[in-house]
Amino acid sequence: MKLFKKLVILSITLTFLLVNVPHKADAAISVSASSAILMEQESGRVLYGKEANTKRRIASITKIMTAILAVESDKLDETVKVSGNAIRAEGSSIYLQEGEKIKLEDLVYGLMLRSGNDAAVAIAEHIGGSLEGFVFLMNQKAEEIGMINTHFENPHGLDDHENHYSTAYDMAILTRYAMENEMYKKISGTKVHKAPNPNESWDRVWNNKNRLLTQLYDHTTGGKTGYTKRAKRTLVTTAEKDGLELIAVTLNGPDDWNDHIQMYETAFKTYEPVEILSEGSIEEADEGIYKNKIYLKGHYSYPATAEEKENFKVEYQLITPKDGWEESADIPDVVGKAIVYLNNEQIKTMPIYFEKEQELEEKSFFDKFRSIFSFIVGVKQDG
Repeated sequence: MKLFKKLVILSITLTFLLVNVPHKADAAISVSASSAILMEQESGRVLYGKEANTKRRIASITKIMTAILAVESDKLDETVKVSGNAIRAEGSSIYLQEGEKIKLEDLVYGLMLRSGNDAAVAIAEHIGGSLEGFVFLMNQKAEEIGMINTHFENPHGLDDHENHYSTAYDMAILTRYAMENEMYKKISGTKVHKAPNPNESWDRVWNNKNRLLTQLYDHTTGGKTGYTKRAKRTLVTTAEKDGLELIAVTLNGPDDWNDHIQMYETAFKTYEPVEILSEGSIEEADEGIYKNKIYLKGHYSYPATAEEKENFKVEYQLITPKDGWEESADIPDVVGKAIVYLNNEQIKTMPIYFEKEQELEEKSFFDKFRSIFSFIVGVKQDG
């Protein structure tokens, strides 16, 4: 068969005929908070924002970063010896005692459920070697995940540093990242946790301060509260309904519980998760070497209104097959990309893989990078 001589571009417009389409909310969202954001978990789409990129003090929602670093350390089973520095931390406390030994996992529960500043310091010293070492890790992680308007100076969020700040948008990015971790997700959504008490016959019992989770809103799945005199009330929560997972952040929100409920209720009435790309074989490729051989490794869903469902388009771009591709072993792993558009604006790109007939030897990282780079350059040259 004669191979293609030009770049293959397959374009289809997806039309969705779904039942129970939600009606667009009549009233606009109005919140008490100085800054607020509502973000969808899977896509990262911002559904609502108010001064979302304004830098502000964040108080104890800082501890989301402290918690995810502790979880990612793979040290949750280790025993932490509590220092005098930890027990002298001001503000909210889980009443640790100097010299006591406590499991790191229990410290993270005390950090997230009771907002223990003593727990934050104990975690920081154990993982970072010192407060300064841990703060370095916090800012390193913030840079890594794209929190470009954030700077941390401590692991708890107390007002003892002027250069400790973030934004509603950055805190949503952090929460979205953290919620991908199943252990963090479990801890964040725990209503009550028991931990051994070293000097008593009964366990410590920690009830979560997040009233949205424990009392006010059934769809809540987790979050973190915060308050200092200078930051005022700060709040991060997560919620899920009918497959739509949301993240809400408010900074300086005097009526934050109701702010979050209003944002969630409006979004749940307005948006629905729509699967745009399905995992598995791409059936649209019906000719040449790619027929029945290309696939996606994952799916992609996007929150959409009833009106938006008519305006998605998916374009498949495949690299031009070469004359030397006589065997599947000669064909690169990544042979193209699927591009998703909404209202003619690109919202997602996913790699397209070629199904090999036999197992190949593991490529080096450099070879993989080089093949992907060549593909990108080839598309630009042909396109």
